[in-house]
Amino acid sequence: MTVEVRTDEPDMRFALGTVLFVNGSDRRLTVERIHWHSGRLLVTFDGIADRTAAESLRGLVVEVERAVDETPEDPEEFYDSALTGCMVEGLDGMVIGVVAEVILATNFTAEGEATAHIISEVLRARGLQITRLARGVPVGSELEYVDLGTIAHALADRR
Repeated sequence: MTVEVRTDEPDMRFALGTVLFVNGSDRRLTVERIHWHSGRLLVTFDGIADRTAAESLRGLVVEVERAVDETPEDPEEFYDSALTGCMVEGLDGMVIGVVAEVILATNFTAEGEATAHIISEVLRARGLQITRLARGVPVGSELEYVDLGTIAHALADRR
């Protein structure tokens, strides 16, 4: 089956024998085989022997169980679950609050919109408020020179 990968570490998360759990249930799936094809990850799970069984998994979110204190190798990366209830400290080390909202600031391109969509879906599931930077007609611009897409977004996002 094709898997929509939402990790920067797919080869580690989908390694042979890895046990994944279906979000919201007690069901477990064990990775039997993986194969990359045209940029897509194809996964065979133990016990999912035919198309009907594979179709029963459509739309399910599967996650890997990991240690609570596990962190990515890159110090600039983090796991989304680490944001929930995360203490925010000032430069002086004083606690100034807890993460309550994530403001997405991606480019307003197809890639940026797709990235923002995936991030917002994952973080909303964690109970965080997700917002985007405003977009629309730049201050001082002449409306006759603004493209229709920008005007449409400005109208849709008006307050």
